[in-house]
Amino acid sequence: MWDADGKAYLDYVGSWGPLILGHADPDTVRAVQEAAAKGLSFGAPTEGEVELAELLVQRIPSMDMVRLVSSGTEATMSAIRLARGFTGRDAIVKFEGCYHGHGDSLLVKAGSGLLTFGNPSSAGVPADLAQHTLVLDYNDAQGLADAFATHGQSIACVIVEPVAGNMNLIAPKPEFLAAMRELCTQHGAVLIFDEVMTGFRVGPGSAQGLYGITPDLSTFGKVVGGGMPLGAFGGRRDIMEKIAPLGPVYQAGTLSGNPLSVAAGLVTLKKIAAPGFYEALKARTAALTSGLTAAAKRHGVQFCGQSIGGMFGLYFAATPPRSLAEVMASDKDAFNRFFHAMLDAGFYLAPSAFEAGFVSAAHTDADIAATVAAAEAIFARD
Repeated sequence: MWDADGKAYLDYVGSWGPLILGHADPDTVRAVQEAAAKGLSFGAPTEGEVELAELLVQRIPSMDMVRLVSSGTEATMSAIRLARGFTGRDAIVKFEGCYHGHGDSLLVKAGSGLLTFGNPSSAGVPADLAQHTLVLDYNDAQGLADAFATHGQSIACVIVEPVAGNMNLIAPKPEFLAAMRELCTQHGAVLIFDEVMTGFRVGPGSAQGLYGITPDLSTFGKVVGGGMPLGAFGGRRDIMEKIAPLGPVYQAGTLSGNPLSVAAGLVTLKKIAAPGFYEALKARTAALTSGLTAAAKRHGVQFCGQSIGGMFGLYFAATPPRSLAEVMASDKDAFNRFFHAMLDAGFYLAPSAFEAGFVSAAHTDADIAATVAAAEAIFARD
């Protein structure tokens, strides 16, 4: 992409994840243009909306029913409301460092003591609402077990990024996700996988397919809209049937399932289903992180990287972190210097030590090699 001064950059942000086919994919752009020529919005279901819903249910076995919305934030807000309506409980569990959109119940940081409910992390969030959110450490299965032991009868749901991407890329410990599933089943709570970022990014079955965990509800965004505003939430039939008009939980949106967004999403989901797509994406992303790690090692720089599917994380630390506390302990000043040096060299990485990066199908082996070479020059200089 090019900035206002005409300088070119190789983009590893990709609109924060949706552009798995790269910028301005011709097939996607053509589909949006054709949809726009027929009308921008109808306030009623369209054939494309039904086709996309059927495709999502087909690709994600845990989803018996799905509803389209306009953003990932809207999807997570709706899923949490649905979980509360289904269980008749108020409390929710989230994890420090995970981001689920800007809903009031989710802009909450950890309380001051062990197993205390949270405090607002944004102005405008009522304390009375934040007190229903319990914030725990990511990858801490025992902490989750303790929370259920203390508050199990009041917990409506647990919501998690199965692969965290908003405190840099943090891989889940297998026992963490497994414990989450077991505890939710045992206590009658709803397990929500927030796959807004990981959905169709880390593999063809998303994170739940990659790790073999079946959530009760899932939320999607980013890739499923192909770069246009679109989100989705869905899951078990008995839970989804609590949504109006079948049930008492209200949700609606004038532009939900917008035909332009649906058109972009359909093209994207069909193209990424091509044989070998994910194998190539995974290999190229792994080549980037392994190449950068090796370059840093050659020059004595404490640095490492890791990748999952088409997502990657870069850390100025000896080993990849497993929690927000470990991310905080990394050398963030070194990351900032590295980011600006790479930007000057024409490589656009996520401008924060707390964000994951993304490789697309448009990136070539030559792009990866050029990125590693530029980074090595910076490591050598510093």
